[in-house]
Amino acid sequence: MPRTTDRLPFPYRPEAGVLAQRLSALQGALDWAAAATQAAPWVRAVRENPPPFWAMESLLKEYPISSAEGLALMRLAEALLRVPDAETAIALTADQLGRADFDGAADSTLARLSSTAIAMSKHFLPQAGNEPGLMAKLGAKTVVAATLRAVQLLGRQFVLGQTIEEGMKEAASARKRQANLGFSFDMLGEGARTDADALRYLASYQNAIAAIARTADPKRLPSHNDGISIKFSALHPRYEDAQHERVMRELVPRVWTLCEGAAAANLNLTIDAEEVDRLELSLDVFEALAKAVAQHCPQWQGLGLALQAYQTRAVELIEHVAALGRQYRLKFMCRLVKGAYWDAEIKRAQEQGLPAYPVFTQKPHTDVSYLACAQALFGASDAIYPQFATHNAGTIAAILQMATRHGAPFELQRLHGMGEGIYREVLKNPAVSCRVYAPVGAHRDLLAYLVRRLLENGANSSFVHQLADESVGMDELLISPLEQSKPGILTASLPLPPALYGPKRPNSLGLDLAVAAHREPLLAAHAALVVPTVPEATGAAAQAAVGKAVQAFAGWNHTPVAERAATLRRAADAMQQQLPRLCALLVKEAHKGWNDAVSEVREAIDFLRFYANDAERVMAPQTLPGPTGESNTLRMEGRGAWVCISPWNFPLAIFAGQVAAALATGNTVLAKPAEQTPAIALEAVKLLHAAGVPAGALQLLHGPGETVGAALVAQPGIAGVVFTGSTQVAKIIQRALAAKDGPIIPLIAETGGINAMLVDSTALPEQVADAVVQSAFRSAGQRCSALRLLCVHEAIADGVIEMIEGAAKELVAGDPSDLATDLGPVIDAEAFEGITRHVQRLHTDARPLLGSLRATPAMPHVIAPQMFEVTAIGEVTQEIFGPVLQVVRWSGDPMAVVQQINALGYGLTLGIQTRIDSRAQALAAAARVGNVYVNRNMIGAVVGVQPFGGEGLSGTGPKAGGPNYLLRFCAEQTLTINTTAAGGNVALFTG
Repeated sequence: MPRTTDRLPFPYRPEAGVLAQRLSALQGALDWAAAATQAAPWVRAVRENPPPFWAMESLLKEYPISSAEGLALMRLAEALLRVPDAETAIALTADQLGRADFDGAADSTLARLSSTAIAMSKHFLPQAGNEPGLMAKLGAKTVVAATLRAVQLLGRQFVLGQTIEEGMKEAASARKRQANLGFSFDMLGEGARTDADALRYLASYQNAIAAIARTADPKRLPSHNDGISIKFSALHPRYEDAQHERVMRELVPRVWTLCEGAAAANLNLTIDAEEVDRLELSLDVFEALAKAVAQHCPQWQGLGLALQAYQTRAVELIEHVAALGRQYRLKFMCRLVKGAYWDAEIKRAQEQGLPAYPVFTQKPHTDVSYLACAQALFGASDAIYPQFATHNAGTIAAILQMATRHGAPFELQRLHGMGEGIYREVLKNPAVSCRVYAPVGAHRDLLAYLVRRLLENGANSSFVHQLADESVGMDELLISPLEQSKPGILTASLPLPPALYGPKRPNSLGLDLAVAAHREPLLAAHAALVVPTVPEATGAAAQAAVGKAVQAFAGWNHTPVAERAATLRRAADAMQQQLPRLCALLVKEAHKGWNDAVSEVREAIDFLRFYANDAERVMAPQTLPGPTGESNTLRMEGRGAWVCISPWNFPLAIFAGQVAAALATGNTVLAKPAEQTPAIALEAVKLLHAAGVPAGALQLLHGPGETVGAALVAQPGIAGVVFTGSTQVAKIIQRALAAKDGPIIPLIAETGGINAMLVDSTALPEQVADAVVQSAFRSAGQRCSALRLLCVHEAIADGVIEMIEGAAKELVAGDPSDLATDLGPVIDAEAFEGITRHVQRLHTDARPLLGSLRATPAMPHVIAPQMFEVTAIGEVTQEIFGPVLQVVRWSGDPMAVVQQINALGYGLTLGIQTRIDSRAQALAAAARVGNVYVNRNMIGAVVGVQPFGGEGLSGTGPKAGGPNYLLRFCAEQTLTINTTAAGGNVALFTG
């Protein structure tokens, strides 16, 4: 079966061209003015008779999410229920309510009472950073208890029931009030991180299907029975394109058991939509299921799929699904949604440097796409039963108009807790049916997920928000998205990913390895690559090279900075063109995985462009203020010949960054790469020479650090050393430089660290597990920034540690050239043996938390993730440069934990996982650490965005990729000229 990726268009297409196609498809197909006329009475009725206070429309009216009050309530709802300890619950409540002003924030009587109660309650809460007294603590606990109750009430508005039985009971009650209602139950929650999670979700889905089947009529069509919605990512812990073979082997049988149960009772089973990079994989699984349905239960018309209108490929996706239906003689139920991951899709495209966004960037464009998709769904009614999920009155009216023209059966859908007012009016027409998408499950588990979705649906631009805002007039509320989307009406709201950093510094272009057109050039380059042999230099060669670099300095230093910058930009462009080959070389020589290889080439390109730009800023003469009659100018120039000693863990990015910084500021360079990775350094040097860097200004000297590196450092002619590597070697270089006669030579050193992550009990366990696994085990733990010490609050430690263990066991260690591999081998035998000794020691001194992983291909120097629990932070005294994580539990004051981390003496990276904003700020301020990351992983610093470097035992600074880095490579000169020596100050005479 061919991969779906071969049958869908490229996902990163120019938005304007796709929008023009959608507008063209809707010409003559829709009378928006008539739709707005039909929708207007619904809007008036809702505004005149609004839903109850706790309904979404009313809640947004009283506490808009764009306000501090609305955001505080939503964030409390997201986190408070999962906090097990009272002290942290008090801190979270104080933090969120303390940043909002509920006095006079509301209009309705009930809302004013709620606001007054909240405002009064704030007086019982401690101020951020202050320790409450006994009476305050008693009052604070009462406030937290009341807040918990309020959050639980909020949860009831958006979660139909905490069990499937409770949900079905509520559904039956709702049907008594509204006859033309159906339900699609969703055992909603976070995606699975472990196989145990996946099996638990599977059992939950199976139980729900059995319960729904007991009240369903198998003789009715699935469109007339209740149904269930499922998420593939909940049923497999590695639901990602790189694990395609495994997913098809393991996930399809699991989902098929659910399909069999649904088919037996003639229920609708809808597969929820997920992120864009999982689309092709989802369709491959869907086609495998469709094929099985055609073979075993062809009469069942209940298999369904959710489709996201905000994707620029949405119409083509509908055509693809319809073609599958015709191929297998089936009819699918397709739910059309706007899409709930917009912000994540935008950020991902920007971070990965993709050529365009896979989603529409403006709401009217998405609305147009939704209407075009509706047209396509009605046009495929032989293979698709359309389901339209929307809360927008204008869109509903447009759907009803299209349905009348096509005469095809369909249904509307809404999310439980939202759109109730509009649908109260719409469903007065008995011919229209609506299915409620109904989340079911414990509030503690569901609210975190739902709030993130509600924050998107409650955005200022959304219909639900504007419906509640009576200052938005009817014409504005029901404006035609077709008119708004005509050329020249809207201006671009977002720069394309390549233009993220402005016109002077293009963002490096990346690749989406889920897309065949991006993946195949990498694999082809790897197959064709022969790693070149790089001859070793001798001590005598090092001495001669220093002389050559010193001689070349004057010419390069006097080259205009604009010309030097242009040279670096040409090298960056050449590097971009050769990205596949450079990635392949990183995989073969440095054992990088493909994603890491792409990221590293992009980082090298970013360094070249960033330092080219920054050199033009830094090297520009500055006129300084002073007394009349003289001029004062500060000028920068290069220092001389610099020795650049780079590591094997980032053999291209750090190599290029060091070299580019020195060259941009007018210095000449003696580049000494790591012994293990000289070939990639040689390729970088060739690119720089070809771009115009003179041979004498940049020389590569490959060889052991003990001979070549030491000989370079010892030479009398060098003007500076920049080094990235171990603290031990940095100290050796420091002592060697201090012992030399002559000028005091600057050393820029970036070394490692015992990098910690502090997790409090407000953190979301799934997000913690993701951040920990990425930070500790990606790149086989061979990053300076990698997580070494996890400090997790004792109240949640058992569950968090169990989840991390399970997630780590799902990782694949082996051949880095295999796209499915997560951890390649460590760099060499010496590293392998050193890490192994540490692991053996920890098996004795600490409590092992991970057993053996799944079988991996035989390959030298592969180390599976290792995890050990220790009793105290002070026990962790050495950095283990590999996939080894040590874990400690903490309680009490988190500030004391940071102080213990500071006492280790290192200061490179720190992760903080908390929903208490004031706590995150206070801990970051107290940390003696160069880079602090809050609620994300702690690796992958981006040039010019997250300047990288530490303090203490972790380095000297300044930070690489930051605005102060180039200054260290420069000599400063102040030029003062007495302008009155030959006469007075003319400016005074003419003033």
